[in-house]
Amino acid sequence: MKKIVATLSSFLLLSNIFAQTGAKPTSPKPAAPKTTAKPNTNKPSAATQTAFKDNRDSASYSLGVRIAQNIKEQGFDKLDPALIQKGINDVFTNKTPILPDATLDKCISVFQQKVTSEKASKSKIEGQKFLAENAKRNTVKTTKSGLQYEVIKTGTDTVKPKLTDKVKCHYHGTLINGTVFDSSVDRGEPISFPVSGVIAGWTEALQMMTVGSKWKLFIPSELAYGDRQMGASIPAGSTLIFEVEILGIEK
Repeated sequence: MKKIVATLSSFLLLSNIFAQTGAKPTSPKPAAPKTTAKPNTNKPSAATQTAFKDNRDSASYSLGVRIAQNIKEQGFDKLDPALIQKGINDVFTNKTPILPDATLDKCISVFQQKVTSEKASKSKIEGQKFLAENAKRNTVKTTKSGLQYEVIKTGTDTVKPKLTDKVKCHYHGTLINGTVFDSSVDRGEPISFPVSGVIAGWTEALQMMTVGSKWKLFIPSELAYGDRQMGASIPAGSTLIFEVEILGIEK
C-alpha cells in the first residue's frame, strides 16, 4: 500500500526538498506528471512568530503543515484532524494506541479506496459525457480502444515511432475543464522518453504519428491513470487532454 504519511526521519532527510516546494519540475514525464504545491509567500504575523519560542517550536509546526499537505494531496481531506492529532499525541506520549497496530494500515487502505472510488466514479461520468460530445466533431477520430485524436499539424517526415523507440516531444496537458496539470511547452523544455514508458493513450498515439506531427489527444481514464489519483492535480478517473508534438526519434 502506498505510504500516506512519511516517517519523521524521512521528513527530516527530505527537508531540503521541502525548502524547494515551489520550484518547477525540470524533467517531468507525461506518464507521471509532477504536481508541486505553490509556496505560501505570506509572512507569519508578529503574533504567530512570538508563539514560537525557538526552532524546536517552528520545526514542530512546519512538520505538522507538511504532514497535513501530504494527507490532503492523497485525497484524505475528509479525515478528522482532531483524531489525527490524538493519534500523534498517543505515540509521542507513549500511550497504547486505541486500535491494534495490525489494523492501522488496513483502516487507512479501506478509507482510501472508498474515497478514491467515489471520486473516480464522478470523474468517469464527466469524462464519458465529454468524450461522447467530442466524438461528434468532424475533425475528431476515435480508435477501437476509445482514444480520440485531432490532427493539428501533419509532419513532412513519413517515419513513425516504434514501441521500442525513444522520442523527443513537446506537450501540453489539461483536464477536461481546462486546468493545466503539466506542460513542457510552458516550461520551454521538450522531454525525451521511451514510447513504451508512458500512459497507454500516449503509447498508442505516438505509434500512429509521424515525426513533426502535432496531435490533440483526448484520453479516457482507462488509457490514462485509471482510478488512481496523481498528486493534487489529476483526480482519480480523469479524462486527459494533451497536445503532443513529436520533435524527433532519438537513437
